[in-house]
Amino acid sequence: MKKIWYHPWTVAVCNWLLMMVVFMLMRLFYYRVNIDLYPNVSVAHLWEMCLGGIRFDMTALLYLNSVYFVLMFLPLPWQWRTNRIYQQVARWFYLIPNIVGILANAVDTVYVRFSDRRTTVAFFSEFENDDNLVHIFLTSMVQYWYVSLFTIALIAAVCVLMRSPYTKQSNKDVEPTRNQLAILSGWKYYIAQTILLCVSVYFVVIGIRGGFGAFTRPITLSNALQYTNRPAETNIVLNTPFCLMRSSEGSVYRNPGYFTEEELKSVYSPVHNAQPSVSQTDLKRLLPEKTNVVVFILESFAKEHFGFYNHDLDNGTYTGYTPFLDSLLTHSTTFVHSFATGRKSIDAMPSTLASIPRFGSPYILTPYSTNTVNSLASCLREEGYQTGFFHGAPNGSMGFSAFARSCGFEAYYGKDEYNNNDDYDGYWAIWDEEFLQYYARTMSSMHEPFMTAVFTATSHHPFQVPQRYEGVFPEGPSPLHRCIGYTDNALRKFFDYAKRQSWYENTLFVITADHTNELMHSEYLNDKGLYEVPIIFFSPMWNEGRVDSLTAVSQADVMPSVLGVLGYDKPYVAFGEDVLTQTYAHKYVVNYNDPIYQCFSDSLLLQFDGQAPTHLYCFTQDRLLQNDLLNQRKDDEEVQRMLRYTKAYIQQYYTRMIDNRLTIVSQ
Repeated sequence: MKKIWYHPWTVAVCNWLLMMVVFMLMRLFYYRVNIDLYPNVSVAHLWEMCLGGIRFDMTALLYLNSVYFVLMFLPLPWQWRTNRIYQQVARWFYLIPNIVGILANAVDTVYVRFSDRRTTVAFFSEFENDDNLVHIFLTSMVQYWYVSLFTIALIAAVCVLMRSPYTKQSNKDVEPTRNQLAILSGWKYYIAQTILLCVSVYFVVIGIRGGFGAFTRPITLSNALQYTNRPAETNIVLNTPFCLMRSSEGSVYRNPGYFTEEELKSVYSPVHNAQPSVSQTDLKRLLPEKTNVVVFILESFAKEHFGFYNHDLDNGTYTGYTPFLDSLLTHSTTFVHSFATGRKSIDAMPSTLASIPRFGSPYILTPYSTNTVNSLASCLREEGYQTGFFHGAPNGSMGFSAFARSCGFEAYYGKDEYNNNDDYDGYWAIWDEEFLQYYARTMSSMHEPFMTAVFTATSHHPFQVPQRYEGVFPEGPSPLHRCIGYTDNALRKFFDYAKRQSWYENTLFVITADHTNELMHSEYLNDKGLYEVPIIFFSPMWNEGRVDSLTAVSQADVMPSVLGVLGYDKPYVAFGEDVLTQTYAHKYVVNYNDPIYQCFSDSLLLQFDGQAPTHLYCFTQDRLLQNDLLNQRKDDEEVQRMLRYTKAYIQQYYTRMIDNRLTIVSQ
């Protein structure tokens, strides 16, 4: 037994099992730290997710320890395999990859709160031009000290508990010698070790693939859905090294083949033809053709943060954190059911400005990001508009400047153009108040008509406000809330300045957010609420506000709605609809809740995994999404219509990406 216990194969398996235990502990720790994100999870369901997670831990740890296993399993001469230097090298090939895996899981224990998903390789492309990540990481280590201490304790435990094929003790007679540990010798040893190596390789490959069988597809992120009740829970099942490895393999879009080409056109087409038929009831919403367009994309502004949308929260006592925007909403057109198409900042620009939602990876990071696209900037630039995009972060941050250029903006205004580091927040960008004033001043120097967009930044982790505003805005349960109040006040000051400018009265303002963040109420902690962002259209030329409760809208509807209200008369491609001048018998919104698709109507949410529907909720009657209606209503006409629309929408998206048909010209 002692020979087997000290055999390199046995030692390697024991060390691998040690890491399986460590990854499970990190899963439970992740759940405990983020328990508020997963309401109503029973002990039995948590156990189910933990058992499911073993598959993903097994795959990740087989990848991470692949070199270590090779060193331990190779049928080399026994004296070589038990040589002290050889085993020391093997030890480092065990420790370094596994410590990196522990650190990756630890980072996501915090970062998932802001990204809503485990990190993939897209992260490194998204932030490749940001040189402040180390600063933010060190700040987060202190801010989330309990995560840091737990991680250090786990790494120390692994270093202490990992085993070696033999150990040197002070009493040499107690420990068996290397030769005594050899179970076989001569040619029998090499045959036995070769057989053991082949068997090991076979089971390692099976473990990496995630199962037996010639037709078993390699395990992917979407396999985690089978252990969850909703997509957000996949973050409990998965681990970060697995997500990084699987996403690094890359994927190309494929035509799902739901419909023939003719069938596809009859169900849904993103082509918007010239001279749309304007609803007679909405003729008064039309604006002059040369109206200026100003688009705000607000960092992390969820609908939950607004008092205007949430009179029913906290037994009717909720007031929110946006007093200025709440007042502006009374004079604006807005929507009860409005959604983001993604959960990251990098998704918002293509969706809002070019009507390109995020499916799979962020559009900017896909191989198709070089496709020819049309956007608000490119379409209005052809009509004589001067265009510019504004973002107070260092130029190149998150690829915004590159996309702004590719979609038709003439100029980019970033931290470099602002040219005053005294107003830099030290983490991400110029403070919102100062940058929005710069934004307004710059527009005053532009010729009319102009189309501009600005992406704010202060309401981003680590959620700091200028020193002069400490204690001024309501703190709320999250430090984000004071940043929301700060940026809301910065917008008030922007509009105070803009009202005094000659261009103000001739301007359409569009206000939305990139994604939600730091949600607190159970009404928003679900697959609908996670995507609820404001979509606001305001013009001084409109005399009254309007709240639309019958139309589901998304960021992708911004571009066609602006073009529609301006009377734009050329054909273009957009994956949204004009919700300002058109009325719809059936208007749907499709977004991607990784790894499933979601289709919203004015009352229903249908979830689709690419092959079949998975869940159906009536969110107007079941705001917490606790009652799955799929089995009893899957054959309803409305549900079938939503399913066909979702399939057609997906197929149009992927085929047009593949064939570079995102504009009329490129067809």
